[in-house]
Amino acid sequence: MAVKVVRQPNKIALLGAPTSAAAMSLGHEGGPAALRAAGLTEKLNSIGYVVNDLGDDPPQQYKPDNDSPRARNLPRVLAAIEALKPRVELAVKSGALPLILGGDCSVALAAVAGVRRYFRHVGMIYMDRDADLNTPATTPSGCLDGMVVSHLTARGAPELVRFWGEPPLVREPDLALFGVERLGPAEEELLRRSPLRRYLAKDVKRMGAKAAAQEAVDRIRGNGYEFLLHFDVDVIADFQATNYPGVGGLTIEEVREALLVFLQQKHLAAMEVTAYNPAKDSDGRGAKLIIDLLTEVLGARLDALNAVAAAAPVPDLSPASASAPKPSAESAAPADGIDEPVLTSAKAGEAWSSDSLDTENEPDSGESDSGGHDVGRAASSGESDGSTS
Repeated sequence: MAVKVVRQPNKIALLGAPTSAAAMSLGHEGGPAALRAAGLTEKLNSIGYVVNDLGDDPPQQYKPDNDSPRARNLPRVLAAIEALKPRVELAVKSGALPLILGGDCSVALAAVAGVRRYFRHVGMIYMDRDADLNTPATTPSGCLDGMVVSHLTARGAPELVRFWGEPPLVREPDLALFGVERLGPAEEELLRRSPLRRYLAKDVKRMGAKAAAQEAVDRIRGNGYEFLLHFDVDVIADFQATNYPGVGGLTIEEVREALLVFLQQKHLAAMEVTAYNPAKDSDGRGAKLIIDLLTEVLGARLDALNAVAAAAPVPDLSPASASAPKPSAESAAPADGIDEPVLTSAKAGEAWSSDSLDTENEPDSGESDSGGHDVGRAASSGESDGSTS
């Protein structure tokens, strides 16, 4: 017997993923606890959400790994995402919106895999200053955090690509990079050949953040899939409470405009907030900025979803309606082609297969200007990968 997951617009499932294992320094693992301590839950409750705090996974900290110069700390990264994935599954099943507090960007793998437990296919908005398109063959540092999009799209480290039984976790045409301002030479070359959607910081400024965000959503949702939002706080220009801050890029106002568009989509399946480092936020201003921003955009989401619900037609409960024949299961399927979030009890531990993806109407690759964590990392550490930031 199939059990449907019923969405609860006013509920948030808060999950902490305290990991810096994929990064190149300590700090990110303290982000979830610091954001809670700064009042995130209380703020969300104050605007009408019921927040179910599901706690933190066991922390996974960065440690030097000179034995694996092309893919550092793999066992710890795998431990982090394997711990988070089943908790995301439970959060999705509850009907609440999963809000995942990272850690480094590798939590995206667990977030997507957890959502795909109930949705066969998903898209993704990857909002980050870095493209995270390096691979073990192209990385100048071995930092797995700078390869996350490659892991998601089955180009990255084999151990992380195989984390999902039937890769890719997200098909390239279903993933949009948004706000990227740092790119290494290998990443630029890959983008020239890839159908990945891309809205570089310069493109967002040219189009306007609201218009660019709406176009990004429209393009990845053209196939009707649910989508996840990855929000790396280093996308904010001059935000210092992160490992690799950068000048230029998207202003806080542009980030806010884009998030307002992304968060008001009813098909948003989960959101991650990554790369906040409380060790670089001695006065707490960074935490306050993040919490105020999340409160505003999540508040706008709740208002928008409540308005849609209020405008929905009232069901006809008249005797004539009650005696009308009930639609078949086939005719009751969603008209917009969205996969129903269904848990089949007979196969409770089985993930959906991705080999049934519909390619008949696959979106075109789209031409755009090309435009990674390794670039920012090199600038901060004095390493060089041959690029300029």
